[in-house]
Amino acid sequence: QVQLVESGGGLVQAVGSLRLSCAASGSIDSINAMGWYRQAPGKQRELVARITSGAIGFTNYADSVKGRFTISRDNAKKTVYLQMNSLKPEDTAVYYCNLQRRLGSTYNYWGQGTQVTVSS
Repeated sequence: QVQLVESGGGLVQAVGSLRLSCAASGSIDSINAMGWYRQAPGKQRELVARITSGAIGFTNYADSVKGRFTISRDNAKKTVYLQMNSLKPEDTAVYYCNLQRRLGSTYNYWGQGTQVTVSS
């Protein structure tokens, strides 16, 4: 089993910043990548940022957050972070941490979600 515990969401004014954290525990071998997704009311869940495992840690971002958000990881703490700067009201959503394991097949695990609300 894999457990993901998110923290760091909240209410912030536009152009402000927040930092989300996601700590993983449990059966966390064979990790392919970790990332952050978000879901706004009435919309589908979408990828925000993702970082692969391994020495380099390749990253990719949604176009809407490039230049504003940064994903990083601390392997020793088994934690992934999302630094969000220059926040906009359209960033308002529930943000979910994702961990992907590859054991022949691919398995995805999700955190409980943390609310981010950006006021104008």
